[in-house]
Amino acid sequence: MDEVDRQLIKALRENGRASYAELGRLVGLSGPSVTDRINRLETAGVITGYRATVDAARLGLGVTALIGVQLSDAVDHEDVAHRLRDVTEIEDCWFIAGDDSYMLKVRAGDVDGLERTIRRLSGIKGVSRTRSTIVLSTKWEHRVGELAEDVE
Repeated sequence: MDEVDRQLIKALRENGRASYAELGRLVGLSGPSVTDRINRLETAGVITGYRATVDAARLGLGVTALIGVQLSDAVDHEDVAHRLRDVTEIEDCWFIAGDDSYMLKVRAGDVDGLERTIRRLSGIKGVSRTRSTIVLSTKWEHRVGELAEDVE
């Protein structure tokens, strides 16, 4: 990956709908050259998809919480992960090291909705406890493209 690839990734993260011609003007390459580079980044698994970024609060999901999930002893982690996938309020789920086994990013419409989600999580077979942190404000998200600029 070179500097042009990094510029393309940054531009796509800022505007995933940019045309190859627009991207080419930005990095000083022809549209077909940009197409080749982007195809190579996709094939290599660097670019894994394209999606719309939405404002959760405008969708009625104004409460965000990070919830650590501790599991019972001798529970099947994959079984719990499968059950967690069915909880639609979970936006992100990470299997982590430490006291908790999973860290969840949950979106809810209000505190009552968050409470219902926590109760549902606590009722999942294999979950022994949860620990919640409510997000007061989001300063930034999705910085992976910016971080990649510093990686050689």
